[in-house]
Amino acid sequence: MNVTDDRLRLPTSRLTVVLNLGAKTASRLPLPPALQHPELDAEWDEETNSTAIYVEYDRGQLHLDATDDGVEYHFHNMRGETSDRSPFAKADTPALLAWARAFATDVHALLPELEEDAAEAAAWHEEGYSIYVCETEPAQLDLLEIEIEGAILTLPWLGSGQVDQHHVEGENHPIELLWNPQGEADRAIARAWLDPRTDQPKCAGLPGVNWDEVGLPEAEVLTWLEGVYLNNHVIEDPASAVFIAALERVGGLDGGGASRK
Repeated sequence: MNVTDDRLRLPTSRLTVVLNLGAKTASRLPLPPALQHPELDAEWDEETNSTAIYVEYDRGQLHLDATDDGVEYHFHNMRGETSDRSPFAKADTPALLAWARAFATDVHALLPELEEDAAEAAAWHEEGYSIYVCETEPAQLDLLEIEIEGAILTLPWLGSGQVDQHHVEGENHPIELLWNPQGEADRAIARAWLDPRTDQPKCAGLPGVNWDEVGLPEAEVLTWLEGVYLNNHVIEDPASAVFIAALERVGGLDGGGASRK
């Protein structure tokens, strides 16, 4: 049976998370109708005490860098090229920038503690708890109801030797499956990537592999790799699910704010 069959998935569960998300200034600012559904992400840089914020749409991206001294930004066009010119409609860009600057400031004020809260909430979920409440001084708190998607159930590696995976350069998030019959996995035997048309993984064996040495037929290895790719690169892990849900609440994009015209 194919390991990506839904019958071999853990069930989707619901996690209630209570967080202190601060002022949420951006949630009170309007976004243009055409720009109300961005994909959001953010990353804390401990070395520079700065936060990278990503606001992404099909037609382009807005990247911001927030520090205690302010916010800088640049755009990316549909080809991924960096640009000072907005790929969005001229009439929509000022409102987007006003919202994004406020959002970046809000998020920077919450990091890295928000990342830590998300990781702790995920750990509680793994222990079987359905409610997580952050540690906080008295404050107005936010309650988030988050769906945690069930992982694909995959068998451990049943071939010979050791396997590992690593990212490689290229479009559509490719990874290589590394294998070694004895020592540390270091020989690439297969590759997986995300099909942009379906948002599902595709896998292929690499030329010159002796599958008898690997100990499994090529088809079984690719099926196994597909499940691994889904779990690690497609299905959102609980910590990421909590973190992204919190970002959407901070930006007013989950129905709990006012970022609409």
